[in-house]
Amino acid sequence: MISDIHTLIIGSGLTGLSTAHYLKKAGIPFHVIEKDAGPGGVIKTVTENGYTYELGPNTGVIGSSEIVELFEDLQGLCELETANENAQKRYILKNGKWEQLPSGVMAGIKTPLFSLKDKFRLLGEPFRSKGKNPHETLSQLVKRRLGQSFLDYAIDPFIIGVYAGDPDILVPKYALPKLYNLEQNYGSFIGGAVKKQFEKKTEAEKKITRKVFSAKGGLSNLVNALYENAGKENFSFNAVNLQVLPENGGYRVSWQANEKKQDIIAKHVVFTGGSFELPEVFSFVEKGNLEKITHLRYAKIIEVTLGFKTWKGIELDGFGGLIPSKEKRDILGVLYMSTLFENRAPEDGALLTIFMGGIRNENLANQPDDKIKEVVKREITDLMQLTEFQPDLFKITRYDYAIPQYEVNSGERFETIANLENQYPGLILGGNMRDGIGMADRAKQGKMLAEQAKNSRI
Repeated sequence: MISDIHTLIIGSGLTGLSTAHYLKKAGIPFHVIEKDAGPGGVIKTVTENGYTYELGPNTGVIGSSEIVELFEDLQGLCELETANENAQKRYILKNGKWEQLPSGVMAGIKTPLFSLKDKFRLLGEPFRSKGKNPHETLSQLVKRRLGQSFLDYAIDPFIIGVYAGDPDILVPKYALPKLYNLEQNYGSFIGGAVKKQFEKKTEAEKKITRKVFSAKGGLSNLVNALYENAGKENFSFNAVNLQVLPENGGYRVSWQANEKKQDIIAKHVVFTGGSFELPEVFSFVEKGNLEKITHLRYAKIIEVTLGFKTWKGIELDGFGGLIPSKEKRDILGVLYMSTLFENRAPEDGALLTIFMGGIRNENLANQPDDKIKEVVKREITDLMQLTEFQPDLFKITRYDYAIPQYEVNSGERFETIANLENQYPGLILGGNMRDGIGMADRAKQGKMLAEQAKNSRI
């Protein structure tokens, strides 16, 4: 039984595991407690009957140097796998037909996705005044700079794919800070992107390739490597009735596991779970402050995995297809997982991941399995041009708290977190309620949280 520890980490998802990894590198004693039976949070890879599929995130984007560093540190335990070149092809549904999202000037001129008016309007984008409202919604920003058709058939499906969200609600300053800063710092999306290409990059920045990635054999291999490398003895699982209370300049953390009471005194407590878990864990924090953090909307999502031993539909030659809300379909998009990564389906077969629900169609996410199967059969038969729908694998996974939405109240949430950390030295609040939602964001935050615990004044 551990009675005293430098840092106690709550949660063993990718954020908690990354925090543990960097604390281990720094030689700082830590312990991780987790409510589930094993590490990884929602990340879980399953291999069966010739398929290797994910029950949580399917892919990541190399958007931070820290996610690359993790794989470099874990050489020999797991291997980074970047998607093949087909990942560059992304399809958008328009009028019931898949159209490739243009990646160059000529393709952009020819594409039917955008109106002729907006194509001409794009020429003036570098000369438009930058916005002055920091809480402008994504829809407002895009219509102002690019036009309605770019919102409908580029940004809207992109946001569906990333946030399962609504551009009318998301605020770029919080949800897409890099896009927001292009306009604020350079005055233009196009001009800013061009200028950034010529800026000198650090060695760390050179690692940020924006490529789609997984771990060879599935993302659970990354989880297991982080767990093993951090030391299995530093983890406690099946934790229930978790409580954190201030005590003697630190924190007493108590929980039950397998009907046994456990206690740890920690100088630092790093929380990496969902915002909705905060009131139960940190009952000593004033309720009004917690409400400013917990007032956070999450997209509810259903993930459907389909496997076909022999594929007889359209050619799967891209990343997948996204479906704009304007098309009014009952699925959000399809990922071609067997195209992106090796050994995900039998030879000549296919592995697809379909997403349903999200902010705009939450009611569908509440439907029973038989209704979900009916919708998937109807949509996939049509969209993928199948003459019959007989998948060899059909798996439904539900997430009530899938993706937090960075809306106008995000600034208040971030400020409240900072104030609480200042009010309660040694308390560190992380997780995807701040600092981004992607796997690269989680790795980056994990390093930051470890540094925060390491350099704390306590």
